[in-house]
Amino acid sequence: MSTTLAEPPGLLSTAFHRLETEGRLLNPVLKGPTKKPGRYGFRGELALRFATRVADEARPPELTCDQVIAVAHAGEPALAFFAGYLLSFEHVKDVAEVLGDTLSPAGHYFLYCNNVDLGTRYDVTIGGARFHVLPIDEATVYNELLELLYLEKNELKKLDTAGKTDRVADAALAFRGTFEPLAYEDGLKRMGPVRNPNENRPV
Repeated sequence: MSTTLAEPPGLLSTAFHRLETEGRLLNPVLKGPTKKPGRYGFRGELALRFATRVADEARPPELTCDQVIAVAHAGEPALAFFAGYLLSFEHVKDVAEVLGDTLSPAGHYFLYCNNVDLGTRYDVTIGGARFHVLPIDEATVYNELLELLYLEKNELKKLDTAGKTDRVADAALAFRGTFEPLAYEDGLKRMGPVRNPNENRPV
């Protein structure tokens, strides 16, 4: 019997377990072990809100957190590191609610939001977990993390996806920066309009 569709058993021993069984880990370019023993990584999209199913028709999620880079360790209940892109600051709460019991006060979580003013960086705590909320300047979460964490892109080019994920995760776990504390409700008042991600780009 073929087992090619089975998820790696190790992945289910991590904080990814519930997210995987709920069908939230979508379009992965990585979903499995990294180069470090006991560490598992995910790169893809996190489904935040599912569309209503009609009969047996599978529909794409209504809301996702995109460009996700995350790691978890076998036997540990919480994600060690999570980063992703959101179209709007308001969805920070959706991420916090969906990740729920996979979050920890000791975790390192980074969310890049389309409508957070450039030049501003915030620490938003929801349910005991702190999210570093940052603007994204027409770049990718991966590139933004390299800049924030002082990683040289050229040094990572020779690594595969799992290796790159390890390097980013290691740097993120060592990150001790803090930003302006911001209550989620106050952030809703400060957030700007969602920018068209494609504006000012060559066609």
